[in-house]
Amino acid sequence: MTRRDAAPDTAESPAGSAAGSPARSAGHRLGRALFGQRARRRWLHLILGGALFMPYWLVGTVVVGPLLDGGAMFASSLAVQFGAYAVGLPLAALTALFPLTRPMSVAAARSLCGVPAGRFADGPARGREAKARTAGWFALHLGAGALVSGASLALPPFALAVAALPFSAGLRNSEVGRFWHLDRQWLALAGLPLAVLLLLGLAAAAAAAGALLASAAPRLLGPSPADRLAAAERRAADLAVRNRLARELHDSVGHALSAVTLQAGAARRVLDAGTPDLGFVREALTAIEETTRRSVGELDAVLGLLRSGEDDGELAAPGLDALDALVRGAGPRVALTVRGDLTGLPEAVSREAYRIVQEGLTNAVRYAREETVTARVALSGDELEITMENPLPGTAPVARPDGGRGLRGVAERARLLGGTAEAGPVDGRWRLSARLPVGPAGGAR
Repeated sequence: MTRRDAAPDTAESPAGSAAGSPARSAGHRLGRALFGQRARRRWLHLILGGALFMPYWLVGTVVVGPLLDGGAMFASSLAVQFGAYAVGLPLAALTALFPLTRPMSVAAARSLCGVPAGRFADGPARGREAKARTAGWFALHLGAGALVSGASLALPPFALAVAALPFSAGLRNSEVGRFWHLDRQWLALAGLPLAVLLLLGLAAAAAAAGALLASAAPRLLGPSPADRLAAAERRAADLAVRNRLARELHDSVGHALSAVTLQAGAARRVLDAGTPDLGFVREALTAIEETTRRSVGELDAVLGLLRSGEDDGELAAPGLDALDALVRGAGPRVALTVRGDLTGLPEAVSREAYRIVQEGLTNAVRYAREETVTARVALSGDELEITMENPLPGTAPVARPDGGRGLRGVAERARLLGGTAEAGPVDGRWRLSARLPVGPAGGAR
């Protein structure tokens, strides 16, 4: 009942205000378009362009003044003013070819034009097309800004003088009154609305010029194909760095956790035996200590790069000189064979080979259970060969949710050095093999 009784009142209320609502809404939109925050900021942007145009205008007056006004360098005639304007615009376009012009223009437009920041290019203009667009923007900004700035300086005092015509006989008899034919008092009453129209016209012109600049800014200051390519290359480089750091964390921390888990489990089983072998337990605890200390150091190095934001720093990763400690931490059932002198290997090859062995041992000791894992590192001529084998488990190992990234990282490391890597079952055993060139192709990273 309450809702039905209230319906006639609510039905009449919108009808009574419907006539005035569109007019108020239109007036509100017009006021915002002419005097809103965005319009004021664009107006300020135009005035900034007018200020930047002043040196070019002065040069133009030096050139045009003696030609059009009988030797007067700074004449006040309109011909000299617009002649100097016409000379100054090409000069402004030429100076826009300097590298710093686009970054400064983008900074000003990004703050004052009301255009999303992502639609602007970063850095100096490169290439003829980008420089030509920057020159076009600079000339447009300074040219429109000079006109709007001149009108902003001249029209408000003139409008005030026109508005004061009804109240001053001296003004009615002056040049202002005779120009508008308002030299009589009853005619001078038209000066008030005329002054309002002049000020509204100035605001409308400034808003239109600001909207023009805002629409032209993305096209003239936006990224060129070369800028987009450079941005894509930067993103690819950042992604490569993140992938490299993720790979290092996976190999270092993943191996450490696997080795520590295996060593701790073996030590627990020995302690649970009837006659525990305390020497074996001591060796297992020592291996756990060495593995965790080494992994913490590598983790600190990776996190240090992440904190500093460096994308070209080298990780302090160990090389093949730390191979014995790596094998010792993996457990007693690892048989390592090394052939050749590994001390003269390039640093990049030694570092990546260490990571490949580390990942291979991590997978092998996880799935080999109580069987022996064989690892072989051999240097033959200009090639380093890494081979690891372990018996396949009787039952399929539990798959990780993400499918594992270790073998994929091994293949990536070998490929970056110009080598190859393969992994899979061979004659009832799981084999991981990698071949890395150690000549000029493998020494560069």
